[in-house]
Amino acid sequence: MSSFLAGFRLIKAGWVFAREGVVAAMPREGLSGPALTAHKIATKMSRRRAGRLNNVERMNNAITRLGPSYAKLGQFLATRPDIIGLDLAVDLATLQDQMKQFPTAQSIARLEDSLGAKWDTFFTRIEEPVAAASIAQVHPAYVRMPDGSEKKVAVKVIRPGVRQRFQKDLDTFFMFANLQEKYFPATRRLRPTAIAQTLAQSTRIEMDLRLEAAALSEIAENTKDDTDFRVPKVDWVRTGRNVLTMEWVDGIKMSDTAALTKAGHDLNILAVNVIQSFLRHAMRDGFFHADMHPGNLFVDAKGDIVAVDMGIAGRIGMKERRFLAEILFGFIQRDYRRVAEVHFEAGYVPPHHDINAFAQAIRAVGEPIHDQPAETISMGNLLTLLFDVTEIFDMQTRPELLLLQKTMVVVEGNARMLDPQFNMWKAAEPVVGDWVRQNLGPAAVVNDARNGIKAGLRLMKAMPELANRTEQLAHEVGAMAENGMKLDPATVKAIGKAEAKESRWGRRALWVIALSALYIAWTLT
Repeated sequence: MSSFLAGFRLIKAGWVFAREGVVAAMPREGLSGPALTAHKIATKMSRRRAGRLNNVERMNNAITRLGPSYAKLGQFLATRPDIIGLDLAVDLATLQDQMKQFPTAQSIARLEDSLGAKWDTFFTRIEEPVAAASIAQVHPAYVRMPDGSEKKVAVKVIRPGVRQRFQKDLDTFFMFANLQEKYFPATRRLRPTAIAQTLAQSTRIEMDLRLEAAALSEIAENTKDDTDFRVPKVDWVRTGRNVLTMEWVDGIKMSDTAALTKAGHDLNILAVNVIQSFLRHAMRDGFFHADMHPGNLFVDAKGDIVAVDMGIAGRIGMKERRFLAEILFGFIQRDYRRVAEVHFEAGYVPPHHDINAFAQAIRAVGEPIHDQPAETISMGNLLTLLFDVTEIFDMQTRPELLLLQKTMVVVEGNARMLDPQFNMWKAAEPVVGDWVRQNLGPAAVVNDARNGIKAGLRLMKAMPELANRTEQLAHEVGAMAENGMKLDPATVKAIGKAEAKESRWGRRALWVIALSALYIAWTLT
């Protein structure tokens, strides 16, 4: 029964996305066969008025009809430009999922359940909500200070029933992913089912506000010595699974350039600060706010940038940071051979490809930028072109690099909104150059040696355990060679279930197709 319900929900979602023009806005390049035919049909099904709207307006209309889960789906797809194209990803990144507010009484009930006491134990006042999104809404509230005064705070409360609703819609997402992999082989490279699993995991994390509080705490610790960027301070006593209490931010939204100018802020300085802050977090810390659209960025009275809503965060390791620094440095120096070598050394491009041919392709990306004024060169677009080229050479999808790329494009857009003549390279050089000197120069040799010694010591400590495991493995291999491999009953049962599931998906697909035809025919009559 759940499969049939998921099928009906899938039909409804497909119909809404087609009618609101969302499918028509998606790139059709590279589509062929049934996928191209479906795109053409969906384009013809779109409402006439949808053609006069931009991508964000179309998606907003569809989300309003489908509910909060699809707002979260849109935000998630914004982190995967390899699937939907960079332009649409950037549009989705700026999507303001303003949903209908729910009553304050429900917020108080969830707050009390999460904190385990009456609301007035923690707060003196809780006011009506000022913002409501797909997963939670925010209330102004007040807490009593030791000196008897009141302090204003922001209280974020999970939307009632959102977890149950999302779980139902998740069944629909998984059905679509399975059908896509089964009937559109060209999309298997993008691993739709794995993407659905990632969406499920990331949303479960986002629905536990203690984890968002931890992300805020981590980035606050990383940036404690920065003079131009901060995040709200978390009130851990008043934070639980369904509620997050943090410092109230008094500031001007970065998107309101007129108000920023009226308040006396220097827009050119803010443009530099927003880029340098992002690069510093990504390259120095390896942890960055991955949802830095203008609605999540405020400027306080001192001119500091205050970032809110850490539901989506990105993390990249030292290997990825070195990779990005070296390719950016290689493009600046026009050393395309070195850029190609970095890709092979990192293992991102399979070794069977010709490094000279790859260097030639990299040159095709890099040379055009040297004929342009520096202020017109987009680092985000450069990375986009680079990933387009690497796809030809079988570079596997790297979600962490794609999330970084998407965020960089959004942040760069923020800077150019503040300063249309913004010079990305001049602003980035102090941060990137300092990181290169510390991590790719002589200092890097010392750091690598220190890390190598630490790794060696850890290996020595683990040697006894490794020896025991090796001996156990040798005994098991010997027994297998003598008696043959045996599967335990649980494994045999799992294999049977997998085979049955594969058969059921084929039958379900036929039912979904038939029901889709009936639903569309009924709607058009």
